Amino acid sequence: MIATLLFVAFLAMMFVGVPIGAALGLAGAAAIALANADSQWFGLLAVPQNFYAGLGKYPLLAIPMFVLVGSIFDRSGVALRLVNFAVAIVGRGPGMLPLVAIAVAMFLGGISGSGPANAAAVGGVMIAAMSRAGYPPSFSASVVGAAAATDILIPPSVAFIIYSVLVPGASVPALFAAGMIPGILAGIALIVPAVWMARRHKMGALEATMPRPPFWKSLREALWGLAAPVLILGGMRAGWFTPTEAAVVAVFYGLFVGMVIHRTISVRDLFPILRESGELSAVILIVVSLAGIFAYSLSTLGVIDPVANAIVNSGLGEYGVLALLIVLLITVGMFLDGISIFLIFVPLLLPIMNHYQWDPVWFGVILTLKVALGQFTPPLAVNLMVSCRIAGVRMESTVRWVGWMLFAMFLVMVLVIAFPPLALWLPARLGY
Repeated sequence: MIATLLFVAFLAMMFVGVPIGAALGLAGAAAIALANADSQWFGLLAVPQNFYAGLGKYPLLAIPMFVLVGSIFDRSGVALRLVNFAVAIVGRGPGMLPLVAIAVAMFLGGISGSGPANAAAVGGVMIAAMSRAGYPPSFSASVVGAAAATDILIPPSVAFIIYSVLVPGASVPALFAAGMIPGILAGIALIVPAVWMARRHKMGALEATMPRPPFWKSLREALWGLAAPVLILGGMRAGWFTPTEAAVVAVFYGLFVGMVIHRTISVRDLFPILRESGELSAVILIVVSLAGIFAYSLSTLGVIDPVANAIVNSGLGEYGVLALLIVLLITVGMFLDGISIFLIFVPLLLPIMNHYQWDPVWFGVILTLKVALGQFTPPLAVNLMVSCRIAGVRMESTVRWVGWMLFAMFLVMVLVIAFPPLALWLPARLGY
């Protein structure tokens, strides 16, 4: 009865507009109080304990740093220089600017761990450029919103950090390595429908008349941005620093590039950058800590094991259960952000993963692919919200374009499910 009230209270608060973190914390606290009716105040001592326990984990230190990196590189002009370099490589013509937008978003995924920050950085440059070339704003917003979703697959990734905190046996370096190949495949899968739609609907007619940037000059200007993922990922691989330390190194590197090399960031810009990243980090970490209360109430009420047993004994079999989970999470992903999905569902899914002996790293990549799909699935898609705001269009206008890209990334998820080595080969090769 109390377990039912836990979910009813959570859903009711969500429907009336209570923020996701507050809904998780309040529903969990109410369930804990009801479960300890004879000594409510003593039982409620578990609330602050689990609030802190949800937050007091070393890997979570990387989150505010990677969010700050995204803000710094957004303002440093690195995205514009990477775009010019990519255009110098692929040239001009129908469908080339969408290709460049996706390629640059994938590359920036190796610098920042935040999809919305990636959408803002790429969208600020590419949506205006695509508009000048004759692409409809709704199409441009769709391409940028979908492209930024590769950010949580290509390391570093905030989603992988959250997952590693929740799941024993899934280390951050192993998850970062496992996301690389699926992330690249997802980017390639998005390029195909984006270029096809641009050419089929004769978009970007003015693109061929625009000048092509000189190769060597654009390479020289983009070199500092190109070196960032090499420094971050190469340093982790060489053992120079942990993922958390890598985030701090990336912050100082980004400040050096923005303030000394490109001189696009002044001392006066530091306060708005720090405030913006501080606010976003605070939102993420408060949701994480409040979800700790919800997770504790789930475990103490004994909800997890009955739900897991019901799914396992449903007669669907291993792949039937996996298909059911994918459908469930894709549906939920239309309404919740990825971090909230992980915090709510991973404790429930962990016994199912252990029952079928699924590799925790492979399962993390599958869940993250689903979260990536949710980031640009209407009606609530964080990346699309950012790109639509930049393009000045309503999200409803992107549905006709974004559907094809959702289907393309869904095929990549099916491939990773059917061929686990796509996710597991690189971690094994690197010894994680």
